[in-house]
Amino acid sequence: INDLITIAYTATSISILARFLFLFLLYKNKSVNKLSLLFSIMNMCSSSMWIYYSVSINDMALIIRSSSDLILFTVSSAYIIRNIPRPFRKNNLLEKTTF
Repeated sequence: INDLITIAYTATSISILARFLFLFLLYKNKSVNKLSLLFSIMNMCSSSMWIYYSVSINDMALIIRSSSDLILFTVSSAYIIRNIPRPFRKNNLLEKTTF
């Protein structure tokens, strides 16, 4: 049983680290496209379902993983939405227009 708990928390740590790397690469590469947003939203839905499941079976490692995923993907989605190009903004439209 102790080996299984170690595996669960190791997997949780790796998953959380992967999400932080996703956030870092998102910020570094300024990759704010519709697919990144769709990926984040789908993962938020999945994480919400995993939270419900893990609370139901009382699995703390899975609760931590799912909760951290939900938080990090929410931050990712907010970053993407905030930085997605808005071509119809008045200022941007004027800047891109050449006369």
